[in-house]
Amino acid sequence: MQIREFSGEEYEHLAREIYVPMIARMDPDFCGRAAIQELGEAVTLFRSHWKGSMSAVRTARMAARASADDVMIFCINLSGQSEMLQNDRLAKWAAGTGILIEARSPYERISRTETRWLTLQFSRRLLPLHTAEITEACARSVDPAAPAMQMLSAYLVQLFKEADDLTAHQQLDAGHAAIDVLAMALRGVTPSVPRGDGSEEVLLEMMRTHVREHLADPDLRVEELARRHYVSVRQAYTLFERIGTTPGAYLREQRLLAAQAMLSDSRYDRLAIASIAVAVGVLDLRTFERAFRRQFGMTPGSCRHEHRHSGPAPATVQSECRNAAQESPDPLTSW
Repeated sequence: MQIREFSGEEYEHLAREIYVPMIARMDPDFCGRAAIQELGEAVTLFRSHWKGSMSAVRTARMAARASADDVMIFCINLSGQSEMLQNDRLAKWAAGTGILIEARSPYERISRTETRWLTLQFSRRLLPLHTAEITEACARSVDPAAPAMQMLSAYLVQLFKEADDLTAHQQLDAGHAAIDVLAMALRGVTPSVPRGDGSEEVLLEMMRTHVREHLADPDLRVEELARRHYVSVRQAYTLFERIGTTPGAYLREQRLLAAQAMLSDSRYDRLAIASIAVAVGVLDLRTFERAFRRQFGMTPGSCRHEHRHSGPAPATVQSECRNAAQESPDPLTSW
């Protein structure tokens, strides 16, 4: 944990260093203290205490400099009275209320009294909501009496206390878990946002295409597939129910079908079975062989022998598998 104390003159510098750049105006006697818990890459938890009134403005020019993977801030007002203006919405920050802020849009934040905050700062890409949903959720008060908000507040308070005793991996997992609970809380305040063409079938087809085009990526699991398409894991399962399967089963099936195509194609006869497994994103040979036997009732070696004199696989499958073999990453541990 880091402890930082600041006066009014130092606040802008501190905000630029650990928060986002802004222009601040405050009382001459304004001062504060911030305790900072780093929770792995792109997630930070702050507990801060301000004395004196303050107005912080993030201008349109500052917001325009935000990267595509920019900062999101969710602030819970533990005590005091504040206001937040963003996206033409004015939200009141009563004690216990949480409000989401996005760095890519200008905003003004006003604290009129002594205030205590608990703030979760994270990368926008980690929040499992669509871009339109995120923007629509900004500057909307999350009711402290809402069950999801109560869960989130209690979790963040406890996490802040216990973070120093967690391992680095546990801190990372805990930070990501907090963002998942936040997404649940935000869905309770966000109006229904259309998905462009309004079709979940289109989103499902995008996810299926992504799987087929990224079979060689060993990091492509259900959680990662959901994150890349800005949906929750639960929603990913709901989407794949439309075709009578789960995202994990679909991913496994497509990898094994691609491997079968390579084993059936004489062009890959010189490629070791372990290399074919890696080419479809399966990094452990025994795991690959067991899954292949369950799927096709034979070992990969038997499949290759059976099709040794057969014709080549379809051109589209050849192309996809050849690209996968050329681009396959270094082996890790599991699929």
